[in-house]
Amino acid sequence: MSAQTPSPVVLTRAGAVRGVWRPSPAGTMEGSAAFLGIPFAEPPVGTLRFAAPVPKTPWDGVLDATEQGPTPQRETLAEITLIPEPSVPGESTLNVNVFTPSPGDAAAQLPVLVYIHGGGFTAGSPASPWYDGAAFNRDGVVTVSISYRLGFDGFGWIQDAPHNRAVRDWLLALEWVQENIAAFGGDPAKVTIAGQSAGGAAVLTLLTMPAAQELFTAVYCISGPVATVTLANAEKFGKELAELAGVEPTRAGLGTIEEIRILEFQKKLSDPPAGQNPMVTLGAFIDGGLPWAPVVDGDLITRPAVEAIKAGTGAAKPLVMGCTDDEFSMIFNDSKNKMRFIPASFLLGKLGTKGQVRKDYLAANRGVKGTAAKVGRYLTDKMFRTATLHVAQARGDAPTWLYRFAWPTPKFHSAVHCLDVPFFFDCLGAERIQDLAGPNPPQALADDVHAGAVEFVKTGNPGWPRWTPSAGQTKLFDVPSSVIRNGYAEVKALL
Repeated sequence: MSAQTPSPVVLTRAGAVRGVWRPSPAGTMEGSAAFLGIPFAEPPVGTLRFAAPVPKTPWDGVLDATEQGPTPQRETLAEITLIPEPSVPGESTLNVNVFTPSPGDAAAQLPVLVYIHGGGFTAGSPASPWYDGAAFNRDGVVTVSISYRLGFDGFGWIQDAPHNRAVRDWLLALEWVQENIAAFGGDPAKVTIAGQSAGGAAVLTLLTMPAAQELFTAVYCISGPVATVTLANAEKFGKELAELAGVEPTRAGLGTIEEIRILEFQKKLSDPPAGQNPMVTLGAFIDGGLPWAPVVDGDLITRPAVEAIKAGTGAAKPLVMGCTDDEFSMIFNDSKNKMRFIPASFLLGKLGTKGQVRKDYLAANRGVKGTAAKVGRYLTDKMFRTATLHVAQARGDAPTWLYRFAWPTPKFHSAVHCLDVPFFFDCLGAERIQDLAGPNPPQALADDVHAGAVEFVKTGNPGWPRWTPSAGQTKLFDVPSSVIRNGYAEVKALL
């Protein structure tokens, strides 16, 4: 767009918003517009801090939406995820970013992708340049990224507060999409939700929630574990945090504690005891999962995800699901020389896998060389790849497609956590990609991954064979990519 082109203005239900035109990557679209930091809810502060989200009150005039809005994130996981996810200060943290090639054109009716970021439910930010929708806009898809409350503020048990406040944020953001996306050129009847890591767990949670079924039509889950907390454990964690803070576990008591102090107590509850054996710590994490995550409260979330899937919830919605081959293997990089002297079978035993299961698992993964690599693969399988198979099997005949992202980055010599995100968004030129993918990540692979995502958003089919229990067809993203049978056979011993 030329410098003389007027800034795009779109009228939402709450008021008008002004965005900014940007050049689009080479392709079918001439350009696209970004509308950043549009509030979908009132700021969750003061009396609203631990409340269900309240829809944004209408405003007068035109709201400037040309810069990223405030984010709930107050400390980052950048040293772990390697995704640049900036924290933006401010109180109005519940907002959406909309990227569209057709602002103001309600007749365009383009398919919509709504993206939920990861970060272990305690960090992450929709403001990442990796989540920019430019490439999807180029290919005729309106893209939305959403924010939600994190950690204790979003998921912690409080005696007189609603459970699952962050989940309610997701729901309200999706309701905002239903009410407003047509004004941005999108089709509210064709909304795919997608997310990576904790964001993947979020979209699986939404897939299994009766209350969410009318808000989207398809799901693309990237490296998503099955993550829920029982109500009893949520109450236990909530009371422990309130005790650390020296207040009653109520909105009044916890409302007196600044967010930065809540983060400190949250971290104390998550950190392992001093001097604990690292393998014991790792085993507890694998078995116990995340302390701050969606809660099976019997109301909004009626049952654990796999149970809900077996009962048929979300069965009519197409699902793409997969993960990288070695999500967290990189955590052993610094200790792999020491680990080479320790048999992998011994360490797997310390992590709770013994007997015939351990023998069968090691036999199925004999191609993984070195103790560090084997334990890293095991961690990936326990947390991610078994979840993928559990969900696929629970869905039965429902339309399901599986993939594996297997291309090994030269930075870590394996396909690690978050590596597939810039390929999904086709943004290999974005900042800090080289830190994760090396100096020359293969554009052909990005073309392949991104094209499958675009096709799925547009048609509900990513373009490779559906998964079936008998054949286990799986898309293997690599250079070159292929379709293989029984793509998750190596993890079956752990089911």
